[in-house]
Amino acid sequence: MQLTDPTLLRSQALVNGEWVDADSGKTFEVLNPATGEAIGTVADVGANETRRAIAAAEAAFPAWRDSTAKQRSDILRRWHELLMENREDLAQLMTYEMGKPINEARGEAVFGASFVEWYSEEARRAYGEIIPTHDPSKRLMTLKQPIGVVAAITPWNFPLAMITRKVAPALAAGCTAVVKPPEDAPLTALAAAELAGRAGVPAGALNLLPTSEPAPVGDELTANPVVRKLSFTGSTATGKHLMAKAAGTVKNVSMELGGNAPFLVFDDADVDAAVEGAVASKYRNNGQTCICANRIYVQDAIYEEFAKKFAAAVADLRVGPAIDEATAVGPLVNEKAIEKVDDLVTDALAKGAGALTGGKRHALGRTYYEVTVLTDVTPDMRISSEEIFGPVAPLYRFETEEDGIALANHTPYGLASYFFAGDNARIWRVSEGLEYGMVGVNTGLISGVTVPFGGIKESGIGREGSHEGLAEYLETKFVCVGGI
Repeated sequence: MQLTDPTLLRSQALVNGEWVDADSGKTFEVLNPATGEAIGTVADVGANETRRAIAAAEAAFPAWRDSTAKQRSDILRRWHELLMENREDLAQLMTYEMGKPINEARGEAVFGASFVEWYSEEARRAYGEIIPTHDPSKRLMTLKQPIGVVAAITPWNFPLAMITRKVAPALAAGCTAVVKPPEDAPLTALAAAELAGRAGVPAGALNLLPTSEPAPVGDELTANPVVRKLSFTGSTATGKHLMAKAAGTVKNVSMELGGNAPFLVFDDADVDAAVEGAVASKYRNNGQTCICANRIYVQDAIYEEFAKKFAAAVADLRVGPAIDEATAVGPLVNEKAIEKVDDLVTDALAKGAGALTGGKRHALGRTYYEVTVLTDVTPDMRISSEEIFGPVAPLYRFETEEDGIALANHTPYGLASYFFAGDNARIWRVSEGLEYGMVGVNTGLISGVTVPFGGIKESGIGREGSHEGLAEYLETKFVCVGGI
């Protein structure tokens, strides 16, 4: 890995504006998922460093809170510019530490930077309101004020965008932040924090705590009363655990949790467009996104046509090293991930599913898996209820519109959903009938900085992105002025 700016490859934690080693002196290796080789080592911090980071964020909060919206906006704007100037290095870091194909990594570098740009502008729009009074002697208003110190715990699959989608609105609102980046991919986050410091984010306003043992850091972030908000992206099981811990001090929480996204193709859909949308949704980031199509339901009349065309399109996807420009699907993040995917496919095949393409580990070895399309998948197979997080697409049949909606909703999750249809009336009915926080209609790609991202049911609480993302870091204060 050759960075244009080697100083972006940080190996320490960031606490109160200083790059520091772990108190214990411990470090852990960051591995290239394709080869298992170490590409760097980082400080392995614990509860003591976390407490100091929280104290630093608390000390920095009053001055940052009291800065003007324009001052915060200008600093965030500069951070965005630096992220864009260094986007190729950020893409390289992502690709080497978590296996994202290089062209997708370049896209994420721009996408991640766009959140900083957006919230540099939204910083100026934290409006309160004047309320018509019920008493002529009183005046009523609301103020929007920053919550305080924010803790953020981010995942490995989008190592830049998940940092900026949380930190940028927090800083824009006037909050300070303590972030635990993912143990599988901390290097991108540390580089982003380095650039934030160069942009003028003051000491203590942003702290980064890499660790190979999340529990002690997470326990401190959830138990410490100074932390007033927790923002987490990850599994539903971990989210529930963190929510229970945060309840002890009644923290405000934002949770973007697991998904089991349905992708429905109705018999009046443009089949070629549906195939294109399904490929884009399912195989992006090697199938490792929380909004990937997890269950593809196709109406009986077009099932065979769709399956044939979909399998042909999938067979053209090139599996290879993530750094290769021609690669469409790279390695999974680690050996645990490849074992889960392999177990899900093995279970489905043993219970009667067929493989139109793929169905086993790739000849490249280690963490590579063949791009796979399974047919005749049934609800009793594990793959129907578990998040796959790999390049495997299970196909199901359904008969009527009502059946399709019912099958799509038959899950405790409610993050993202997709469907392809032609009839306008059906588009309205299905959009309203799907129990999901996000619905993609005739498209497999739905994310954007201007739109609210988040789920319902066991897929989460709160929204990220859009103007709603800023509101997650603001408290509403009612002020009643008497004696007028």
